[in-house]
Amino acid sequence: MPLRHTLLALLVAVFWGLNFLAIRFSLDQFPPLFLAGLRFAILALPALLFVPWPGVKIRYLLGYGLGFGTLQFFGLYLGMAAGFPTGLASLVLQASAPFTVLLGALVLKEHITARRATGVGVAVLGLGLVGVSRGVLDGWMPFLLVLFGAFGWALGNLASRKAQTDRPMALVLWMAVVPPIPLLTVAFLVEGPEQIGAALSGSISLAAIPAWLGLGYTILFGTVVGAGIWVWLMRRHPAGTVAPFSMLVPVVGILAAWAVLGEVPTWLELGGGVLVVGGVIYASVRGTPPAQPAPEPDAAPEPGAAPDPAAAGGAAPLQDPAPTEDQPIQDAASSSAR
Repeated sequence: MPLRHTLLALLVAVFWGLNFLAIRFSLDQFPPLFLAGLRFAILALPALLFVPWPGVKIRYLLGYGLGFGTLQFFGLYLGMAAGFPTGLASLVLQASAPFTVLLGALVLKEHITARRATGVGVAVLGLGLVGVSRGVLDGWMPFLLVLFGAFGWALGNLASRKAQTDRPMALVLWMAVVPPIPLLTVAFLVEGPEQIGAALSGSISLAAIPAWLGLGYTILFGTVVGAGIWVWLMRRHPAGTVAPFSMLVPVVGILAAWAVLGEVPTWLELGGGVLVVGGVIYASVRGTPPAQPAPEPDAAPEPGAAPDPAAAGGAAPLQDPAPTEDQPIQDAASSSAR
């Protein structure tokens, strides 16, 4: 990947890592469910007016919007509002990767290789360490809510796989049409008009500027610019080249929360974070294929036999060698997918 594209991938990781800091600033002013619904409502209007239809079946758009947009941010925003640390939220949300592998095997019947199973196991162990640490300090509910958000992201991943669109950025923006209705409905039922009204009236002040800036950041840089660059890179490079850069998101998130909010993770949480990131990277990167045995040298020609035209520099016979049992024919789709 060219240096310019590498720098763009690093920039997206920074955008997405700082996104959790922006969410924290917004949650200081707005109730979590109303904030999540407001975020997507602002995105939905320009998507409806200016973005072409992504060309997918309605059920896959609904599945993507309910999983990625609704359930993910339902769990993430509630967990962070309940006190889950900002930096660790960026880490626990990476549990979407092992969840996606497991759900892909259960729902889509995808094969789990030994490498992927090992990586998932290491990541789950790391999440367990983070969960134990936070469970002792703050209780289990905030951790489980953020983990539920990661599960929702994984469900969205399955729906986006089934969508199979050649306009992924349009799918990302049209997805924003789905979450506002369920999120805002639950917000008015649970958080109530009085709490929402008080938050809105209090937001018209200088003290609420960080909350509005945080909301604007999540919409512009966290979604439109970040996702736009990411999709652009994914269409020009193999997924295995681009995807590992996303593992820098929790690194940026933890460091930013440490520097700005004073959130210092425990050694157990740092160790769990290393296992989560390492496990996801190990499961995502394809292992080196086993070396093929070298072909045996051809037997020496018998005296008087006609020489091989290919060995003599002539043209080879115009026919393909028949496949053997150890060398099956592979179609183009299976070859390009690896």
